[in-house]
Amino acid sequence: MSPDTSDDSFDGGTAGGRRFAVAARQVGGAAVLSLTGELDHDTVEPLRTALAEQIAAAPERIVVDCAGLRFCDSTGLNALLRARAAATRAECCGIELAALQPPVARMFEITGAYAVFRIHADLEQALAGRPPE
Repeated sequence: MSPDTSDDSFDGGTAGGRRFAVAARQVGGAAVLSLTGELDHDTVEPLRTALAEQIAAAPERIVVDCAGLRFCDSTGLNALLRARAAATRAECCGIELAALQPPVARMFEITGAYAVFRIHADLEQALAGRPPE
């Protein structure tokens, strides 16, 4: 695995303490966005910003690491779906997800979003380019 070449952080939803954050870094040809906290209507803007910036930079692919994401509502799912559509229109890269935690995975199951994204068991699997399990 190549060393990280950049690190940008985006915070959101600071009412009552930091509820959500996005950390962006480059690993080889992949842009990795690591999400932590609770992603909802009040905290989604940093994710939208980070995804738009990465799509504009046109990496080989974008991997969204959800290992630290404790909650995601329909607003968060919508942001991911819109980013996927924007990346497809721009013909720049794919958006893949890694390490969905049970509450988030359940929402993806209920909505059928599993069929839309390439989802990996963990970030290591995603970066190694192994097929999802």
